[in-house]
Amino acid sequence: MAEHSVVFDLADQAVRVNTGTLLSEAAQLAGVEISQPCGGQGRCGRCAVQVVTGSARRRSTLRLSPEDIANGYVLACQSVVEGDIEVVVPPQEKIERRLTTDRTAAEVTVPTWYDFDRDQSIHRLNLTINPPSMDDQTDDWGRLQTTLRQHTGIGDLQVSLETLRKLSNVLREGDWTVTLILDSLSWDCANCPARLIDVLPGQVTEETPLWGVAIDIGTTTVTVWLVDLVTGEVRAQASEYNGQISRGEDVISRIIYSGKNGGSQHLRALVLETINELVERACKRVLADPKDIVKANIAGNSTMMHLFLGIPSTSIRLAPFVTVVNHIPTYLAGEVGLAIHPNATVDCLPGVASYVGADISAGVLSSGMDDTEKLTLFLDVGTNGETVLGSREWLVTCACSAGPAFEGAGVTYGMRATKGAIEEVWINSNTLEPTYRVIGGIKPRGLCGSGLISLLAEMFMTGVVDKGGHINTNVDSKRIREGEHGPEYVIAWADECAGGKDLVITYVDIDNLLRAKAAIYAGFSVLAESVGIPLESVEQVLIGGSFGKYINVEKAIQIGLLPDMPWERFKFLGNTSVRGAYFGLLSIQSRENIKAIASRMTYIELSADNTFYEAFMSALFLPHTDLNKFPSVEVMLEKNGNPIKTSVEKGG
Repeated sequence: MAEHSVVFDLADQAVRVNTGTLLSEAAQLAGVEISQPCGGQGRCGRCAVQVVTGSARRRSTLRLSPEDIANGYVLACQSVVEGDIEVVVPPQEKIERRLTTDRTAAEVTVPTWYDFDRDQSIHRLNLTINPPSMDDQTDDWGRLQTTLRQHTGIGDLQVSLETLRKLSNVLREGDWTVTLILDSLSWDCANCPARLIDVLPGQVTEETPLWGVAIDIGTTTVTVWLVDLVTGEVRAQASEYNGQISRGEDVISRIIYSGKNGGSQHLRALVLETINELVERACKRVLADPKDIVKANIAGNSTMMHLFLGIPSTSIRLAPFVTVVNHIPTYLAGEVGLAIHPNATVDCLPGVASYVGADISAGVLSSGMDDTEKLTLFLDVGTNGETVLGSREWLVTCACSAGPAFEGAGVTYGMRATKGAIEEVWINSNTLEPTYRVIGGIKPRGLCGSGLISLLAEMFMTGVVDKGGHINTNVDSKRIREGEHGPEYVIAWADECAGGKDLVITYVDIDNLLRAKAAIYAGFSVLAESVGIPLESVEQVLIGGSFGKYINVEKAIQIGLLPDMPWERFKFLGNTSVRGAYFGLLSIQSRENIKAIASRMTYIELSADNTFYEAFMSALFLPHTDLNKFPSVEVMLEKNGNPIKTSVEKGG
């Protein structure tokens, strides 16, 4: 097979590839980053590059205009090399990074029940060992085991080869006084099995932190809590966009990408890079060393867990939609690739099904839903829109693909809740002029999830958009205009914005938001219907998700994201997934409870019939095709005298 030279303007040198190699694969070999938010399916058009010398064969021209084609633009994920070429890579979309502490750091109180000696699987033990002599020539390992058995009853001690190799030097450096770091699920039985994580010379004081991490691998965001296992205190937090976003904004796109040549390894490397950077960032804040972290508890949806471990995920998206594994065995950090202590325990929490993962098992525990008599609806408002209904007596669950719109992705000026994000919007019903509040009090750069919900509700209630989400171009307002992607509404003019460009929301953006909210609403309404529970019978609605606590209930009801019920029934809990991982990190019993929750949840597959599709289509309107489901919104619309109808109703 012939080889060809491919030169990228961003690369230091050319790469040589075989005929038929995708341009995206050639870019990867050259170390050039080209975003593929659709997972390389050729749907988004955001991997367009310009071939300036030579030619590449296009398999698809979707999203490319005739002018683009004439100028040599191709989709990198859909075009193959058939000769020597030179390629220019346009500036890639940059995801806003470094989430600010004041909006992402949760207030974490150490549980009153936490007792290190009783609850924790990781223990630290100072031990003085009798040195060898001519009269006692017991080997070093046997000597340590005997002394440990005398002090604790542990008779089955496992050790890694790496630790065994350094044992002799450590014993003698500490003059036969050492500190052991041990992992055991039981400390109160004879001959308890345990694993030696590390052995350190000398004694370590009780005040010295013993580090662990709770990790939530979200489709959009990864969150890390650095925990002192002795006190149970969360000493530092860090969050960042999941590096896998560049290869797919949703789980389906990533599963598809993972099935391509080298895709699985690439996605695993991307999320490991994200996690390891966050761990390092959190450690720097408290002057800790990542190599001193001896335990990690990890939550995430089923796809994220599979991709993190490099386990094939293809079966998750294919009927009958099964995972390779829901209850993942415990591994060592060195095996997994986490840049912490190589012998650290890595405990991936259990999931339920392909689309209800460990993030929901952990969330149910941390929300207290599994221990309440109240009929409860638990929502994780994120990319996958998971829902759980029930109480301590029973639990049913489902999931639907909501997409990342409410997490800042899939919207032109969407961003995370960082400084510069508009978090709330008000529109004057007479002038249609907006006012807004920006995180940090600086010039706006975009809109976070709560801002998007607020904006969409205000646009609907003031008649800027109709029930179908179409922007009303008949209104006399300079804020409404025709943009590059159709009608758009200007929230802030260029001179008001940090980026120096008009900050707008387009019809495409609105459509993405409507699809996300429709999927979430349809999911929990179909779930309730499937077990014969009217939504109005729900006594409390617990909402998880990284931005959930900032949602304005009234606005969320007005767009049909949340059910129309009294506001006092709603409780916003923040990131319940990482909090559940934190509880599991602290307590052997909490970890067992998460396992029990995952085992007793009944999963309902929404794609089994047309019920979900019909509910989704009905929920694609503001707030819903059936206004009887939203009486408070109907009253408000009548009060406002909103005349806007859907395009269908207008015959357009």
